[in-house]
Amino acid sequence: MKILTQTGKGIQALYNRHLSFRKKHVEEKVRGIIEDVRLYGDDALLKYTRKFDKVKLTAKELRVAENEISGAFQNITSDFINDLKVILNNVTVFYKKQVPKGCRVRNANGILLKENVLPLDTVGIYVPAGTAPLISTVYMTAVPARVAGVKRIILATPPDKNGHVNPHILAVANLLKVNEIYKMGGAQAIAAMAFGTKTIPRVDKIIGPGNMFVTEAKRQIFGYVGIDMLAGPTELVIIANRHSNPDYVVADMDAQLEHVGGLAVLVTNSRQLIRQVRKRVSKGYAILVKNMDEAAYIVNRIAPEHLQILTNSPAAVAKKIKNAAAIFLGPYSPTALGDYAAGPSHALPTMGTARFFSGLCLSDFMKKNHIISYSKKALEEIRGPIERVAKLEGLPKHYESVNARFLG
Repeated sequence: MKILTQTGKGIQALYNRHLSFRKKHVEEKVRGIIEDVRLYGDDALLKYTRKFDKVKLTAKELRVAENEISGAFQNITSDFINDLKVILNNVTVFYKKQVPKGCRVRNANGILLKENVLPLDTVGIYVPAGTAPLISTVYMTAVPARVAGVKRIILATPPDKNGHVNPHILAVANLLKVNEIYKMGGAQAIAAMAFGTKTIPRVDKIIGPGNMFVTEAKRQIFGYVGIDMLAGPTELVIIANRHSNPDYVVADMDAQLEHVGGLAVLVTNSRQLIRQVRKRVSKGYAILVKNMDEAAYIVNRIAPEHLQILTNSPAAVAKKIKNAAAIFLGPYSPTALGDYAAGPSHALPTMGTARFFSGLCLSDFMKKNHIISYSKKALEEIRGPIERVAKLEGLPKHYESVNARFLG
């Protein structure tokens, strides 16, 4: 474990970790893959599947067949199904509370203003399956999509070396009525969903975490389609003090470091706690602070994906936090709870982007439009301001289009 000082280069690198995550060779490589898939569609997608996933597929084999999905259930235990029901209920209940209702303004002069909230037509979900098949990502993304009313959900996940998809991923996707499942991964999968190919439908938005190539691909295709966020390696910051159980701190940091590239940071005002944890955690970081105000300041600078507060008054500390994607309060709310079962999605912003991105929300699967309806009397009352602003902008015909309603 490395000890970071508040003025050292180490902590500055932590604050600016997004800069080191983006690498020029990755950007260039991803740019080439995206352009290849955009121009050559299925042929390019299959080429990169052979190259990176080490499996040879035909265009027809990209889509998981119905018999593959039904066969997946032979490998699923009844205990898993029962556990899944409990988890799905937690996730569904949380997201049903987020359903927006839009707004409506009407006045006596014949003005009607409305905001309509509409589900997206087609969403693509990316589920990593390289170093570990993230089964939980299926329900943490597909459930809010279904609650939002998305009509068509497609799922992309890399095949294994035998050309198969993890049976639990298939089973969960099927139970959640995911419309189509495709065997494709990496930047090439993101490009295929962004631009469409003969086999892969073009989507309106791409949701889901991934490695640096997936994240960079999402950054580059943003604007052609929507994305949820830019999510890199998983992160955990723990705020603790002398009252915190060191066993919990160690266990939670070890769990986070189980992920490739995972980041785990202890922020504490207890030298003794640092000594205890340092003996048992090798890869993480520790930052010694004077008090909880200082701890909150550092956390807000780091803007972590996950924040655990293991102090004796966690709610009081949480009030000082502005920049953290998910905050876990107290000794019995470990990050793993949020990863798998609590309810809110584990699809969360990383690399300091919690300053401006949020965890996956129902609004990520929706769009809004505005309805504007004026009576003649209401339009006449606003003619003057429109004319004056249009003249200031040098766009007189804008006003003339309004004035035409009152000529003759």
